[in-house]
Amino acid sequence: MEQEPIILVVDDVLRNIQLIGNMLKSSGYRINYATDGQSAIENALKNPYDLILLDIMMPKLSGFDVCEKLKENPITKEIPIIFLTAKTDMESVTKGFQIGGVDYITKPFNQEELIVRVKTHINLQKQNKKLKELNAMKDKFFSIIAHDLKNPFHSILGLSEILAARAEHYDTNRIKELASFIHSSTKSGYDLLLNLLEWARSQTNSIKFQPENYALNDFIQKIIDFFTSNAEEKNIQIIKQIPENASIFGDLNMLNTVIQNLVTNAIKFTHTNGKVTISANTTENFTTLAIADTGIGMSEENKNKLFRIDEHYIQPGTNGESGTGLGLIICKEFVEKHEGKIWVESELDRGSCFFITIPASKPS
Repeated sequence: MEQEPIILVVDDVLRNIQLIGNMLKSSGYRINYATDGQSAIENALKNPYDLILLDIMMPKLSGFDVCEKLKENPITKEIPIIFLTAKTDMESVTKGFQIGGVDYITKPFNQEELIVRVKTHINLQKQNKKLKELNAMKDKFFSIIAHDLKNPFHSILGLSEILAARAEHYDTNRIKELASFIHSSTKSGYDLLLNLLEWARSQTNSIKFQPENYALNDFIQKIIDFFTSNAEEKNIQIIKQIPENASIFGDLNMLNTVIQNLVTNAIKFTHTNGKVTISANTTENFTTLAIADTGIGMSEENKNKLFRIDEHYIQPGTNGESGTGLGLIICKEFVEKHEGKIWVESELDRGSCFFITIPASKPS
């Protein structure tokens, strides 16, 4: 459940803070306060405020000084600032906008005006944030099309051209080798296309969310059966440790996409003769599913890049398998659609374990 926005009120007069605080609290907002400019700056650096109401006339640091310092800092520069002022001369108003303020409210305060302006700018900030995320998604999408999708087709064209031109000069083993490379590149491109289509559908809300109760054991066994041949190519053992009575409540197609992506990655990043273990346990209302491997693992730095559209982390598999990281972004979106969570624990050269939580049964 989304928390109510939190607002920092900055004024050197406590009576004003109390007055504004009561107005905001009665409309469901959370508030914090500061009575001078320096403490306001320190407070804003420690807390992710949705908006700051900032008095202009304060001792030592004026509201204008505070605003300039906040806008210079990358941590606080995106927080919208509304000035509180008794001064409505054009020079003060203009300066407030020039240094980064988004609006101003005059004293004495009118509750209806205050709430409307606060609500408007918090909503604008949310929309701006969403727009930036959408732009990042667009950039990621075109980056994948321009680079990652081109690579497998480049390999297919090159290898098939060699095979067509020199097939009569190659023995059966060489032809099989080239055919295997072509198949691998084709599968890589196909898998990427599937992820792109799933992602595009999720971004346009074209996927209907249809959760039902499912027996987890049967669900996981079908996925293991699907990956048997992939695992056998690297002599990887897939181990299932699912309680007989374990259940999940979710959208079968979405969860199938999530688990298949995670198992694909586990096999991809595990060395020959390794192990992939799929386990589960149920606590309270959620089932936690874990997909662990004995693969290459990852550093803390790279782990923090996962599940993020604004980061581009690519790690080839142990047999040179390619990937884009898009699958994990889809996993995160689909898991969160179930009100669940996804995270990873990993140790370099020891392996990784991805966890997801899914409702165990239909909420009563």
